[in-house]
Amino acid sequence: MLPSIRSVLEKFKIRGGPQLGTEEELKQLCHEMGLSWRERLLTPVVTLRLFFLQILHGNVAFTALPHIAGFSFASSAYCEARQRLPLELLQRLLTHVTQKALQLQPLAAADHWLGHRVFITDATGFTLPDTPALQKHFGQVPNQRPGCGFPVAFGLLLMHFGSGLLQRLVVAPLKTNELKMLPEAHDELQRDDVVVGDSAFGKYVELALLALRGVKGVFSLTRRTVNFTPGRLHQAGRQCGRPSSRWLRQVGPLDQIVEWFKPRTPSTYLTPEQWAALPEKLTVRELRYRIDRPGFRVHEVTLVTTLLDHHRYSAQALADLFHRRWTIETNLRHLKITLGMDTLHAQTVAGVHKEILMFCLLYNLVRLVMGVAAKAQHVPIDRISFIDALRWLLYEPTASSIPPLITQPHRPDRLEPRVVKRRSKHYPLLTRPRPEMRNALSPNSLLPK
Repeated sequence: MLPSIRSVLEKFKIRGGPQLGTEEELKQLCHEMGLSWRERLLTPVVTLRLFFLQILHGNVAFTALPHIAGFSFASSAYCEARQRLPLELLQRLLTHVTQKALQLQPLAAADHWLGHRVFITDATGFTLPDTPALQKHFGQVPNQRPGCGFPVAFGLLLMHFGSGLLQRLVVAPLKTNELKMLPEAHDELQRDDVVVGDSAFGKYVELALLALRGVKGVFSLTRRTVNFTPGRLHQAGRQCGRPSSRWLRQVGPLDQIVEWFKPRTPSTYLTPEQWAALPEKLTVRELRYRIDRPGFRVHEVTLVTTLLDHHRYSAQALADLFHRRWTIETNLRHLKITLGMDTLHAQTVAGVHKEILMFCLLYNLVRLVMGVAAKAQHVPIDRISFIDALRWLLYEPTASSIPPLITQPHRPDRLEPRVVKRRSKHYPLLTRPRPEMRNALSPNSLLPK
C-alpha cells in the first residue's frame, strides 16, 4: 500500500496546485506550525493543495475533487483533513504568497503614490449556509424571518492601492461596526503608509489611531459640518449647523487646516487604556472639490486627511487619489462574483474563516499572474483581464512562461447601469421556514396531472 501512496502523491505534486509553492516550502511551513503527520494519503500538504484546487475550480463539491486531483479518497476523509488544518497555517500561507508577489517590481511600484505605500479599505458581506452555529455567531439581516434567510459574514478589506493585492481581510458578525474592525488590520501598516476609505472611517478615533502609528489617512466626510470661512468661530462639542473644529489657516479656496478635538464620550470599542492614549487634539486638513461632468449633476466631495503639506499633496492630487479608491469595488466584484466568494459553503465558524482565506489566496495568485503579464506586455496591471489570468492559472499552471493575456481597453469615462437584462424565474419568496411550508402541501398537489 505504501508504494501506491507514494506514486499517487508524486503524481499529485505535478498536477495538484503547484501555484501554492514547492513541496519543500509547504512542508517547512507546516513544520514551523508544529504539525506532524504519518505517511498517509491526505497529509497537510496534500490537503492544502486539494483545498486550493477546490476553490480554483469554483468551490466545487467534495465529491468532485477526486476527479480533479486524479486519485481516489473519501469525502469524509477530506472533510476531516480540512478540519485538522490550523487557521494560522492558512494565514501564514497567505502572508507568504502576498510578500512573494510584492517582490515583483510592477506590483510593488504600483502601490506607491508620491513616495507613500497606499492601501484602500472597504467593507462587504458574504452569504453563509443556514446552520444554527453560523446563525448564532454571524447573525442575519434583521428584516428576515427565522428560517427564511441566511447568515451573513461581514468582512473588512485592506487592499493594496495599485496592484490590487489583498493584504488583510477581517471577518466579523454582520452588525459589527467598521471602525471596530479596522484596528485589527493596523498591524499590517508601516510608518508613512496612507489609508484611503469612505466616510465610514472619516472619524476622529480612526485618524488618531492611525496617527499614533505614523500612518496617514484620506477619508471622505458626509455628516460632519465643514465651514471654509477664514477665521470662523468654532463650537465646543457638537451643535447642529456649527463646526466643532478650530480653524487654523487657509491653504486654498476650499482647503484649510483645522484642529479636531477628542470626543467627550469614550468609544465603545476601545479599551480605557486605548482611549486614554488618544491625543486631546488632532490637526487635520479639510478640502472640498467638485465633480463636474457634461450631462451629469455636479457633485461635491469633502475630504479629511492628515497629509498637511499642501505643496507636496495638492488638492488635485488628493482628489485623483480618492477617485481611484473606486478600484476596490471592481476588485471586490472579481473576488465575490468571478471567483464565487459571494456565497460560501463551510458550515462551521472555523470552516468559514478557512474558506475565506483560501479565496483570498487564490485572488492574490491571480493578481500575481496579472502583474507578470503586465510587465511582459508593457501595460498597467488593471488593463490585464482578471478572468483571462484566472483561466491561465486554471489550465496552464505548469507552463514556464505566461503567454500574452487579454488586455482591456482604457475606458476611464465608461458608464454602465447596474441592471439585469435576463429575467429570472418568478418563484414566490420563502416567507416561512421550509419544513413548515413542506408540511402545508397537500398530497394531491404532488400527484401528476
